[in-house]
Amino acid sequence: MDFLTLLLLLFPLMWAFSHVSVTKFRLTKLPPGPFPLPIIGNLLLIGQNPHRSIAKLSKTYGPLMYLKLGTIQTIVASSPEMAKEILQKHDQICSDRTVPHTAQAANHHKSSLAWLPVGTKWRKFRKICKEHMFTVHKLQSSEGLRKEKLQQLRDYLHECCSNRRVVDIGEVAFVTSLNLISTTLFSIDFARFGSDSAQEMKGTIKGLMKILGTPNLADYFPILKRIDPQGLKRESEAYAGKLLTTFDQITSERLRLMGMSSSDSPRKNDLLQVLLDLNQERDSDLSRDELKHLFLVLIVGGADTSTDTVEWAMTELLRNPEIMSKAKNELRTVIGENKQVEESDISKLPYLRAVIKETFRFHPVAPFLIPHKANANVEMNDYIIPKDAQILVNIWAMGRDSSIWSNPNIFEPERFLDSKINFKGHDFEFIPFGSGRRICPGMPLAHIMVHLMVASLIHDFEWKLEPGIKPEEMDLNEMFGLSLHKAVPLKTFPVKWS
Repeated sequence: MDFLTLLLLLFPLMWAFSHVSVTKFRLTKLPPGPFPLPIIGNLLLIGQNPHRSIAKLSKTYGPLMYLKLGTIQTIVASSPEMAKEILQKHDQICSDRTVPHTAQAANHHKSSLAWLPVGTKWRKFRKICKEHMFTVHKLQSSEGLRKEKLQQLRDYLHECCSNRRVVDIGEVAFVTSLNLISTTLFSIDFARFGSDSAQEMKGTIKGLMKILGTPNLADYFPILKRIDPQGLKRESEAYAGKLLTTFDQITSERLRLMGMSSSDSPRKNDLLQVLLDLNQERDSDLSRDELKHLFLVLIVGGADTSTDTVEWAMTELLRNPEIMSKAKNELRTVIGENKQVEESDISKLPYLRAVIKETFRFHPVAPFLIPHKANANVEMNDYIIPKDAQILVNIWAMGRDSSIWSNPNIFEPERFLDSKINFKGHDFEFIPFGSGRRICPGMPLAHIMVHLMVASLIHDFEWKLEPGIKPEEMDLNEMFGLSLHKAVPLKTFPVKWS
């Protein structure tokens, strides 16, 4: 049963049980927005692809718009100027989170880097990521690991070439990303190419990301949380529980090995070991339960977003043979025919970098970033943003705005060749990783992995679409969740380049 049907069926129940909250004062300077219906507000305007429908509404009501989604007051920013107001000028007030009901599975929101409000615990997790995963030194020291995972990807694709086997681009990108992260965290590969384990883990992570972003009646009408009418919280509990149990088992086994003599259990050089060492210090405030939830954020966020970006990039390259040809020619000229792409080569490949930037613009995997929340009333652009309002920054809308980009609905990497715009959070027309204190901490690793995976896929192989499919007819339908991924997987045949 889809969201709209369920909303209409439950309308009488919500009318009967809803109550009108009386505020101490009426805010008369809310941003403009469509007139809200009683009880449900503007929910009927959202649709299956909120990033698109809300972008359309913003063209009518402006770059700072007010929506009433059930009981949730929502502010939508859809211009670089408004994004800068929220994420830079008023960052301190606007950097809390609106926590969906599904993110409360297993109390994840209480120990999650993604959902915690800015405070002591959030800073602790942020510091762990910054100091032990994403510093320049840590990334340089783990370069060999990334080479290993990319070689495994190439070996699998060569095998597919020999067997004339179709390749699911999203799946191979997912396995590569997942194993890179799981090995960094635990010194363990979580999946193998073409295996049931890969499909199961992908289903779990993709399922969790989809549920976290699915419009949920229990969020819009808190009285329905006990009922969980769409069953999303139950699904979230199942997905998150499966992952948390896996992390707990890995941690238990590591602790068991640590209790043995050093000759029988050589120390691992991974994040789990670092965090367990910190956990055992006398003044440690890092609990074992917090470790599990940190791993959940790193595994789910890291594997999913990089996978989606690689799949969208390959989709656009196959849809645009001239762009593919330019990217391949650059690689052959700069790298050569018989060498593999190194991380130090990325800076020498301006066209490849432009392709990835254009993918971030045209297909941002987090079209609203992760929703922010105002922790106090704040004036912005002569309007009042009320305390506890959900704040959405529609970066998808900004990426398709003709006042910012020429030919915004065309995939055109050349627009970035002579541009100094980057995605590090300072150019607010282009913030796929966010900005301010909530900017994605994994951005440095994602930058490396996405470039290397796309470069490896197009440098070593030609790609042929399945019979009967023309490039211009490729499916570009999206499936909305916390991340935006292809509704129909990209499947294509690798052919060894000669």
